[in-house]
Amino acid sequence: MLTLLRRLLTTTPDPAILLIRLSVGTVFLSEGMQKFLFPDKLGAGRFTTIGLPAPEFLGPFVGTVELTCGLLVLLGLLTRLASGPLVIIMLVAIASTKTALLADKGFWGMLHDSRTDWAMLLGSLFLLVRGGGRWSMDAHLQHADHA
Repeated sequence: MLTLLRRLLTTTPDPAILLIRLSVGTVFLSEGMQKFLFPDKLGAGRFTTIGLPAPEFLGPFVGTVELTCGLLVLLGLLTRLASGPLVIIMLVAIASTKTALLADKGFWGMLHDSRTDWAMLLGSLFLLVRGGGRWSMDAHLQHADHA
């Protein structure tokens, strides 16, 4: 169990990772909160519109995951673990909303309308691979574990 925790906390010492964490964490924290503040437009109502199953469950569930994982990413705590669900959320978002754009607007139109989705997917993947960076709670805990 300790080995798994060590692997989850392992991070590269690059301080610039903080910039990716701030970007990804802030957007997901905000989007998660908005699913609760505006459920008809951005939560269950949105999920109904795009045809996702069980929107009354899925809206609050996704909002909770985005809030929780966004906060963990901002703190740099369990960054790799928190990034996994965010990758899945973005893959579902792209598959459920952007593939129709490809047919309607073509390749370049779809890319334009999905630029934030791709940035969030790639930012989350980056954090999944690299961890929270030098200025993260993961690095602090990793350092404390080796002391």
